Amino acid sequence: MQVPLYQAKAEFFRMLGHPVRIRVLELLQDGPMPVRDLLAAIDVERSNLSQQLAVLRRSGIVSAVREADTVVYALAGPDVADLMRAARRILTELLAGQRDLLEELREADTADGGATSGRVA
Repeated sequence: MQVPLYQAKAEFFRMLGHPVRIRVLELLQDGPMPVRDLLAAIDVERSNLSQQLAVLRRSGIVSAVREADTVVYALAGPDVADLMRAARRILTELLAGQRDLLEELREADTADGGATSGRVA
C-alpha cells in the first residue's frame, strides 16, 4: 500500500523534529564529522547522540562510514543542506516580521501615551 506524499512529508518532518538531530544536520553541512567531534559540539550524552544518529541514518539523510576506530557521519546528499538553508531563511524572515510587528506595537503604544500598556495583543 502506497503512502500519500503529504503523509510521507509529515513523517519526514516529524523525524526532523528533535533539536539534536537538527544540530547534527547543521554541523554536517560543513562536511563529514567523526562522532567524537559531533559529541564535542553538542552538549548531550553519548547514548543520546547515538540514538539520534541512528534515527537520521535509518531515515537515509545521513550516511556513516567506519574509519579505523571511529565512525564518520556525512549528509547523504546536498539536498539536506539545501533544506537546512531554506529553513534558516524562512525562520529569519518570520522572526524579522515578528520583530517589525513588535516595534510597530511599541511605537503605537508610545504614540498613545502608554494607554495600551499591559494589554495583550
